[in-house]
Amino acid sequence: MAIQAEDEEILSKFRDEKTRNEAFNLLLKKYQQKIYWHVRRMVIDHDDADDIVQDVFIKIWKNLPGFRNDAQLYTWMYRIATNECITFLNKKKAKNNISLDDVDYELADTLSGSDQFSGDQIQRKLQEAILTLPDKQRLVFNMKYFDDMKYEEISDVLGTSVGALKASYHLAVKKIEAFITNSD
Repeated sequence: MAIQAEDEEILSKFRDEKTRNEAFNLLLKKYQQKIYWHVRRMVIDHDDADDIVQDVFIKIWKNLPGFRNDAQLYTWMYRIATNECITFLNKKKAKNNISLDDVDYELADTLSGSDQFSGDQIQRKLQEAILTLPDKQRLVFNMKYFDDMKYEEISDVLGTSVGALKASYHLAVKKIEAFITNSD
């Protein structure tokens, strides 16, 4: 068997009670790191990202029997991860009774103190600029720029038209460029 199992093989094994655990382990090996970095770029903090990823895979385990192949498996999983990130950020905002802008500043502080994002100055500036984007633009930018997803795939995950996603990505790039230019 190939190291990276095909989605159909994973789903087929998952449907069989005897091979369900094996299938889930294959799913984890194939997608855990991608999902982690998708979540991490949204919430910045490693511990928060770990908790969210764990919740994501619990939801995947519980809901995989009902997966209908309407979308690609990873698109469905990214949608779950994206929704968990948004829920987490909204809870953080409500818990601390602060605006989403203040949550972004808190995330920026976490970023500056993180040794996980200890890249060069340009990389840090890029991450800071991304944090100034509204949540939806940040998601679109991260999925396009870092995850190298096609607009059609992002559309499946976010339920937004390709045209709107292109506009959102273009605006995000312009805002990031302005942030980097103005902060020098």
